[in-house]
Amino acid sequence: MENYGVGAPAGGIAESISRLAESYAQRLVARIALRKEEMAADDTGHYLVYEVLGVSREDGAKIDDYQNRGRFLYRYAGGFLEDATVACFAQRYPDGRSADVPNAVGSSPQTFEIDCYIKELGAIEIKWRDATTDGDHIRKERDRLRSIKQAGFKPVRLMFYEPNREAAIRIQKSLAALYEEMGGEYHSGESAWSYVKNHTGVDLKAILEAMAKEQANGD
Repeated sequence: MENYGVGAPAGGIAESISRLAESYAQRLVARIALRKEEMAADDTGHYLVYEVLGVSREDGAKIDDYQNRGRFLYRYAGGFLEDATVACFAQRYPDGRSADVPNAVGSSPQTFEIDCYIKELGAIEIKWRDATTDGDHIRKERDRLRSIKQAGFKPVRLMFYEPNREAAIRIQKSLAALYEEMGGEYHSGESAWSYVKNHTGVDLKAILEAMAKEQANGD
């Protein structure tokens, strides 16, 4: 287990989150630059099919470029918001930690990861978004929740941004019902931001809004 309270950076939570954002931003830029170098040597024969469908080679190259950028941005945005959330909990609960629980239902996977376990609150899963439309996702999540409950933990899910598509919305409604069935808590959208603020005293959304404003103003 990793104890999140150990070695927490000094200078206040807002400063800590700002440094975390800077670190993620630098890694994102470096990863995109590396991929652009890799793509420069890629075989572009598939552009023929783009052209058949009415997409020029120039536009096809831009689409491939931004598709790759989008994948990395989504991954790094999710990682940053998860780590920032954990940092908020670490301020209030220095014994909070990540944890693994054994799969009590099947053999794959062998364990399920808990993003942040806090004795007073439960086993917290942190998602920045979840737009999956895979029906099998419900079965996997049910196995995960049963395993967490059997381990003696209360399952809690925080998802800060809700999906827009109807199929994904249905999946999330099913997940919310699963959490209720397992005696847990499901918080999405504003409820997730409020959960963090109410249980840590940190207004994470306000901190991020201030940081975004500074970026927009070039500060």
